[in-house]
Amino acid sequence: MHYPSTWLTGSSLGESIAAELRLRIINGTLKPGEVLSENRIAGDFGTSRSPVREALKTLSGEGLITLQRMGAVVNGLSLNDVKELYDVRYLIESFAWKHLAAHPEELIAPLAQSIDKMELAGKHLDVVEFAYQDISFHEIIINGAKHTRILHLWTSIRQIVMTVMLVTTQNILSQNEDKISYVVDKHRKLLQGLESRDSELIQRNVEEYFSDSFETLHSSMPHE
Repeated sequence: MHYPSTWLTGSSLGESIAAELRLRIINGTLKPGEVLSENRIAGDFGTSRSPVREALKTLSGEGLITLQRMGAVVNGLSLNDVKELYDVRYLIESFAWKHLAAHPEELIAPLAQSIDKMELAGKHLDVVEFAYQDISFHEIIINGAKHTRILHLWTSIRQIVMTVMLVTTQNILSQNEDKISYVVDKHRKLLQGLESRDSELIQRNVEEYFSDSFETLHSSMPHE
């Protein structure tokens, strides 16, 4: 699997290289302890070392690698790292869902549309579109909260989350139709909670969603 080119529109070459390397690290193609050479990466991507340095600096900032003089060492993404990532996602989204509970009107239709597109992608076993709609669903809520600091926090983890979702979606869509329907229905339940405008029900649904999602993630991610 390669990082989807459709997700890289408007990205710099350095960002594109970072996206591909991030995917290789998270899906276990590049293993913890492996040494990444600037020259080798530049050769693989047919570019100069400058965008490679940009990519490695980005991945270092995310904690996925440790920079060395002429390259880097892969740290990887442990299951504990992923749990912490999902803890932050839960904090962001539980705030956003609660914030929107009283006045969700504008978001109901786009959220429902995103679920419908996810369901269609599931029927066609389209991993990239399914993952994209999954991310879009959650971003509708995060953006809908209209909270600058929450948005900054989300932006800081967004690229890793997108890549983790891509890896887990590939695993989900390789299973049976029941598993795909189960994931779609989890999103429908979140939407139904929002439609009820019942803040306690919304909070319970969000807690249940993230608890269950981490279990799915645990079984989908490559183990150390």
